[in-house]
Amino acid sequence: MTSAASLPLPGRPNPLVIGGRMDADRALLTPRGELVRGSARALAEKLAQLPLGTARVDLDMSGVYFMDTAGLEFLEVLRDHGRRRSMPVTATRWNGQPRRILELAGLDTGDPLRLPAPDGTASPESPASSAVALEREERLHLLREEVEQLRQAIATRPVIDQARGVLMATYGCTSDEAWHILREASQLSNTKLHAVAEALTVSAQATGAPPPEEVRTALSRALARRSSQ
Repeated sequence: MTSAASLPLPGRPNPLVIGGRMDADRALLTPRGELVRGSARALAEKLAQLPLGTARVDLDMSGVYFMDTAGLEFLEVLRDHGRRRSMPVTATRWNGQPRRILELAGLDTGDPLRLPAPDGTASPESPASSAVALEREERLHLLREEVEQLRQAIATRPVIDQARGVLMATYGCTSDEAWHILREASQLSNTKLHAVAEALTVSAQATGAPPPEEVRTALSRALARRSSQ
């Protein structure tokens, strides 16, 4: 039996589907799709359907190809299930964009549910604890920015693909390098990613106008940094 989450992104046909099987008293769950709004509810429903004798829950996350901040709620549902049932829970085999989101959130990319090793962490009131909280808040801010840029990329994929093609043809870079150049130029110029891509694509046309000065400067810096690596 599977549970499915609603899908907020337009043009994306497959919601999150959570399949699974039992191996003795161990539940092996296999989410497939996107960790977005509604995914935590789908997981809670799936966990509620597990047999009473379940002693362990392991999730194989290799089928998840997109994750936004709702993915953190998904993980909290799984973590809370383990606490309430006093059982081990894991979520492993992350890759691609979801793995990047875990990195930005400061979580273990092998298993974000893994408990940190005891290290004498300071009390919640201490300055060290406050510094950790500030770092986590900064990571969460970066995570939200990353997700928002990815959403913009989904909505404007054709022009971004064209811009990547322009960079690949002009500078001999790979598709991944072109993507990173566009993103870096967007950050350096404080310009939306799709706007940078559109300006670059227009400038490549025979009668197209050059990109705005701040975008030209940012592209030059991003390209120079690539050449120096």
